[in-house]
Amino acid sequence: MSRTKIITLSTAAIWLVVLVGWHLYNPSAGFTTFVPGADNRPPGSKRKADDVVIGEFFMKYDAKAAEGLTGVWPGFRGKDRNNIVKNDTPIQLSDGDFKELWSVETGEGHASPVVWQGRVFVLDYIEEISSDALRCFNLTTGEELWRRWYRVPMKRNHGFSRTIPAITPDGHVVSIGPEGHVMCCDATTGIMKWSIDMKKEYHTEIPFWYTGQCPLIYNDELIIAPAGTDTLMVGIDLKTGKPRWATPNAEKLKMSHSSIMPMTLGGKPTFVYAGVGGVCGISADGADKGKQLWFADAWQPSVIAPSPLQLNSNQIFLVAGYGAGGGLLQVNPSGGSWQAKVTDQYKADSGLSSEQQTPILYNGMIITILPKDGGGMRERISIYSPSNLHRPVWNSDSDERFGLGPYLVIDHNLFAFKEDGQLYVYEIGNNSMRLLRHQTVIKDGVDAWGPMAYSDGMLLLRDAKNIKCLKITK
Repeated sequence: MSRTKIITLSTAAIWLVVLVGWHLYNPSAGFTTFVPGADNRPPGSKRKADDVVIGEFFMKYDAKAAEGLTGVWPGFRGKDRNNIVKNDTPIQLSDGDFKELWSVETGEGHASPVVWQGRVFVLDYIEEISSDALRCFNLTTGEELWRRWYRVPMKRNHGFSRTIPAITPDGHVVSIGPEGHVMCCDATTGIMKWSIDMKKEYHTEIPFWYTGQCPLIYNDELIIAPAGTDTLMVGIDLKTGKPRWATPNAEKLKMSHSSIMPMTLGGKPTFVYAGVGGVCGISADGADKGKQLWFADAWQPSVIAPSPLQLNSNQIFLVAGYGAGGGLLQVNPSGGSWQAKVTDQYKADSGLSSEQQTPILYNGMIITILPKDGGGMRERISIYSPSNLHRPVWNSDSDERFGLGPYLVIDHNLFAFKEDGQLYVYEIGNNSMRLLRHQTVIKDGVDAWGPMAYSDGMLLLRDAKNIKCLKITK
């Protein structure tokens, strides 16, 4: 037999052995089948797929907080929840553009910051690890000081985070995540104090575009509206996280994107909330704290983002987007009870309206940005008199349209942020405004919808993926 034939037959024999062995080999031989309980794990410690451990992770960085700063922007719409700043330091309006101090990239969202003692706090969503994250930064440098986060897988729906935290004078910072997870932390150390899962605790139905309700701190309580199966509103002890009082959800309201607004109506401190299904007033103090005083179901748009705006001691302006328009609610005490009646209601193209931002009542004027369905004045800044909600007294020029962007009053000046990242500053006059300056803050900005914040001469703005800090005082 030739050498070539020997090599060929040997090679064939080797491959035949390999093929037979491959078919006969059992890769699972020797494996042990485990059944539930075989690992001796203690009962109840197995985590379900939808479980969220709020505040589970923490990271502290080397940076320090800015020193010597005492300014505070404690929550949604500022200290008095009215989006008006009374500032002692003059705004720099004549020396070129405002200086950018720092910029931070965020996850996609519209959650805006609060400020306390040289620190900036913002609720972010880190898509790479599917986590809500409460992040703390140095106000003057933008360096991150700490973050506390927890995993909560979600799908993008016009971004993720939308809410603004709230912070107390003694440094308790509270956030509400897109899926209704409430977390209270020490503002200095980041240590978590307590948490609440509104879906589990109150059977809350989270709105389609996630939670937009911003927490309210009132005296020493956190006020939230879970609008759950049985509980409409609840007052939480800030130190313990335990409920002090709860309002039954008699009318079965559902959570909207609107936030609770504290008002004094007819001499009575009241929490006013516009939920899906109606508007209610809850006693804010006294022996009847937490009691529902009145309810109006004539106003019930399917989507509500702006919050109720108090016009005087017994009138509340109501507004919503998606064609809902505006309405006027009159509230009066009557013989030991209350009456609440919608006295005016109209479509967006027939009067004062807004889709996302809450209008500002300033010096007897109501300032708003009209929605996309607001007729010929759509997306412009408009001024209305509280005595006439149907005809504006002033509008910005036709090329000054802001979409869903935010606006803020600082020292008789209106700062308006166009949703593409351009900042406009107007001098507010008597039923009019005058454009003072225009600056591109975020080039090619996208969905700059988050409200602005101000503290210590610095203005904080954001679009869907960036937070910017500008120095605006001399």
